[in-house]
Amino acid sequence: MGWFVIGVDFGTESGRAVVVDLRDGHVIGDASMEYPHAVMDERFLDGSRLPAEFALHHPQDYLDVLVTVVPAAMARAGIDGAEVVGLGIDATSCTVLPTLDDGTPLAFVAPFRTNPHAYAKVWKHHAAQPQARHFTAICEEQDPELLSEYGGVISSEWLVPKALEIFEKDRAVFDAAHRIIEVQDWLVWQLTGNELRNSGAAGYKACYRWERGSYASPELLEATAKGFSALMPKLDADLAHPGTRAGYLAEEWAERLGLHGRVAVPVGNMDAHGAVVAAGLTGPGPMLLVMGTSVCNMLMGEDKAPVPGISGAVFSGMLPDLWGYEAGQAGVGDVLNWYVRNMAPHAVHVEASARGISPHQVLIEQIMTDGSGADRPDLLALEWINGNRSVLVDADLSGLLLGLTMGTRAHDIYRTLIEAACFGQQIIIETFERHGIPITEIIACGGLASKNPVLMQTLADVTAREVKVTQIENLSALGAALHASVAAGSTAGGFDSLAEAAELGGGVATIYHPRPEAKPRIDHLMSVYRDLHQHFGVDHSTVMHGLKAKNYL
Repeated sequence: MGWFVIGVDFGTESGRAVVVDLRDGHVIGDASMEYPHAVMDERFLDGSRLPAEFALHHPQDYLDVLVTVVPAAMARAGIDGAEVVGLGIDATSCTVLPTLDDGTPLAFVAPFRTNPHAYAKVWKHHAAQPQARHFTAICEEQDPELLSEYGGVISSEWLVPKALEIFEKDRAVFDAAHRIIEVQDWLVWQLTGNELRNSGAAGYKACYRWERGSYASPELLEATAKGFSALMPKLDADLAHPGTRAGYLAEEWAERLGLHGRVAVPVGNMDAHGAVVAAGLTGPGPMLLVMGTSVCNMLMGEDKAPVPGISGAVFSGMLPDLWGYEAGQAGVGDVLNWYVRNMAPHAVHVEASARGISPHQVLIEQIMTDGSGADRPDLLALEWINGNRSVLVDADLSGLLLGLTMGTRAHDIYRTLIEAACFGQQIIIETFERHGIPITEIIACGGLASKNPVLMQTLADVTAREVKVTQIENLSALGAALHASVAAGSTAGGFDSLAEAAELGGGVATIYHPRPEAKPRIDHLMSVYRDLHQHFGVDHSTVMHGLKAKNYL
């Protein structure tokens, strides 16, 4: 009997694998790899400029990551491939890929290799915002019940708008695609030879409703665009709840990865959703914040409640027999990286290089030394540089910075972007609670949570709650591994339920407490933030829409 499982997490910019010992839940080996083609958001493979708001992955990068990080993680763990009983996969969502009927990505097929629409559209591909608005309007007229399942607005990050974009912009790609599929589902298909899709991704991202047992109706799709009901057969595959075994690792892939014997593979999972089990969550109350390039809010409830501006509520979408709710922010780590990359002074980068640390760490240290900058005027921002996911669900919104003076310093702006992200998070929390979903505690995980103490302390100050940061940085990869343990089952050394597997999760490294002395300033800025949120996000959103659209052209 083996005692080890592997989880592979496919993030926005890189992939990573962890080896987990099922006897104690410890990660005993890990490895990571950046995608060779990175995120293609400015230039395509041939150097041509991509349209605005594009964000693409090359599907070959996922396969290259698999054959690199899995053997490397096992080598670091010092285990033999015959000791592994399960391999789990998670990925960012909604990242979708058009393929042939055998799973071959269109990006690998000669006529489409130079066509951007044939590549994986990453979660943060927001070029489908016009399609999202149009589909939302059609739903308002013809299927308001569907719209209510998703907080009243369909996001450009989801499958239907992205598929509609392909349909409208490049019909040849749409027609050639026998499948339009989430990347995690595609990877499991490749590994096992079995196309079994994750019910959670279908529910949260592809407008599948379990009560009806169907996706958006053909009539609704035809009303959206004549001929668009052809999407239906491209989604036609069996669905299964998280933790369900999709099959066993195919012999070809076992050889490529250095694994032997019957290695169980569960259905693919969304990265943030896998982290729920790894955090040890087994019921309603706690809110998990998965904090990386974006932030995903994960929580559960016994009853279904309509909550505006969220990414949906799916029964058994995270854990069996509970409603799983998802919301989030489209850019937090991404926004801070954007600032450091494009706006931070040269001196910050020089110091970081000389000391062998990140420019983020230099700015964090400056903030911690300077405090709140009480000798200078306050700044305030709207952090929507990558659009707003929750609760406005509007990718055409953009960033705003107020209060700049000649005395403003680089770390003041960095701190202000952090504060804005926390103010936005407070709006999400209040929205859940106002609509009947209580939140008893906040648990945070991910690279941002472990590496940015200023962000975490500010979050505690803004929410007036303790914020608990998990011991393990990459809970998504651990979650993928724990889902694999359930797919393997107890007879193979794993578990028979996600609740049992969750007992290996959890563990808090740091607790941030709200600071009473920060309250007056935070309360004042939060009040002004609410005004700006309403003004630019709701009452006068056309201001930002017009700036992005360049309507004068």
